[in-house]
Amino acid sequence: MMTGGLSSTTMGVMPKRVPRRFRKTPQNDLRAIVDETIGLAQRLVWVADQLHGKHALRPAQRGILRGLVRYGAQTVPELARTRSVRRQSIQPVVDELVAAGYVVRQANTAHARSALFAITPAGEAIVTRMDRTDQRVLAAAGAGLDAKAIATTAETLRALRTRFETNLRWRAVVDE
Repeated sequence: MMTGGLSSTTMGVMPKRVPRRFRKTPQNDLRAIVDETIGLAQRLVWVADQLHGKHALRPAQRGILRGLVRYGAQTVPELARTRSVRRQSIQPVVDELVAAGYVVRQANTAHARSALFAITPAGEAIVTRMDRTDQRVLAAAGAGLDAKAIATTAETLRALRTRFETNLRWRAVVDE
């Protein structure tokens, strides 16, 4: 893709191959949910790059912008905690968004050394555009799916995620 003389690679968006399909696992196995979730996550990243990569934003940048719109101003440690990554991984992404004019640094009255970062109108416009596109794509992809099955799937995935967020559930069975 060329934009103003810059290729998508020089703009920070790496072209990606379509993710490969997973081999089938037994349907009654919890592994099937994990495998399908991983496959879906990889496919969704690829689709999102096709839809939103033209804006030269990487997935982490898009995620931070969306988080700031949905949950308001946050510190870098808060942004990192919600993604289960180190603060040092998020700081350069936030710095890039500030430099691009999509995020602004604000004083934090609750903590002198940890600034708040908030979305700017330019950043909010990008999120609005991405959300509109996503809504159309999700409606097309979900056409014909049973609403009750969707609700059950979301509930099951939420319960499984919660169990992995609770270390006591799975750490006790790990061989040391």
